[in-house]
Amino acid sequence: MVKQIEIYTDGACRGNPGPGGYGAVLKYRRHRKEISGGFRETTNNRMEIFAAIAALEQLIEPCEITLYSDSRYLVDAVSKRWLANWKRRGWIKADKQPVLNVDLWRRLEAAMAPHRLKFVWVRGHASNAENNRCDELAVAAATRGNLPEDPR
Repeated sequence: MVKQIEIYTDGACRGNPGPGGYGAVLKYRRHRKEISGGFRETTNNRMEIFAAIAALEQLIEPCEITLYSDSRYLVDAVSKRWLANWKRRGWIKADKQPVLNVDLWRRLEAAMAPHRLKFVWVRGHASNAENNRCDELAVAAATRGNLPEDPR
């Protein structure tokens, strides 16, 4: 039987670009895991994508996952098949401009590969307690000292 996991993610940036952080909550039955981290100079979009990557990379076996995010950029890229189309076109968008954050989109694609995923958009800073917790984790991570460089 495949494990059914809920993942909540969020990214934050103090300035854009600036110091950034990500947070995620993974839930399986009664188990719960919180993760967070950040980078010295990054963007909000990079942290939104990285939160999903970091959460998915925690899993050690194929799972059925519902991933909740307040990032339309992240959710739409997967749900509306932008990611697949970007890859098919050699990482060029429909407007003929290069896709930003290709390094993270490739890493996300690899992290998603063994799983069955459903991405769900949630309104940020609203009544979703888990999304709010992810925001707290991301903001706290972005304000830590000695953040590493974003490995672009």
